[in-house]
Amino acid sequence: MMTEPLVAEREPAAFVPRILAFSCTWCSYQAADLAGTSRREYSPHVRIVRVPCSGRVDSSFVLKALANGADGVLITGCHPGDCHYVRGNIFAEKRFERLAKLVLALGLEPERVRLEWISAAEGDRLAKTANEFAETIRRLGPLK
Repeated sequence: MMTEPLVAEREPAAFVPRILAFSCTWCSYQAADLAGTSRREYSPHVRIVRVPCSGRVDSSFVLKALANGADGVLITGCHPGDCHYVRGNIFAEKRFERLAKLVLALGLEPERVRLEWISAAEGDRLAKTANEFAETIRRLGPLK
């Protein structure tokens, strides 16, 4: 005679991505603020860290975030030529190119890190980018 289990088997919980975004205080962080005041919805799984400039985001910050549970890292900054620190975003772009190669060498999907230029007036673009990135990370699954 078979008995029913006392606790029903549950389906595994849906994957909820953990995404960290480093955003320039002058442009993309302001875009996030504009997206909020304009009531543009973007993924609640994106946690924004305000940095003085995208050029200040060191590769070690990104690797540490991935090592400590982030499934993806988004870096956003001023458009080239509009940096409040003149060349900060140029430094960020060069650093990101090296970071992308390092991520690949570590055996991670390069889509887990992304660099975008978003000005303070582009709240819609920030929301769209955050949603697209969250969907990309959801499709890739958790970082193991």
